[in-house]
Amino acid sequence: MSKVKKTPEFKSEAEERAFWESHDSTEFVDWKQAQRAQFPNLKPSTKTISLRLPESLLDRIKVEANKRDMPYQSLIKVWLSEDVEESRLP
Repeated sequence: MSKVKKTPEFKSEAEERAFWESHDSTEFVDWKQAQRAQFPNLKPSTKTISLRLPESLLDRIKVEANKRDMPYQSLIKVWLSEDVEESRLP
């Protein structure tokens, strides 16, 4: 196997971007030294659901969301999450 090349030092992000657009990173990485990485704080996957609510309830939720300057679906998720956490407390 050929020797791994040393990654050059870049003066700016634009210079680095231009470099990687024209070079293959495999020449600069020794994959035998690679280790598995874990990213526990990534945004969790979401799943779309359908939820039927009375229109009056949805209207009140939208008013509350508007007061907080946030999308009503986000407010519903916050409320559900808080409720579930409170329910799990001993």
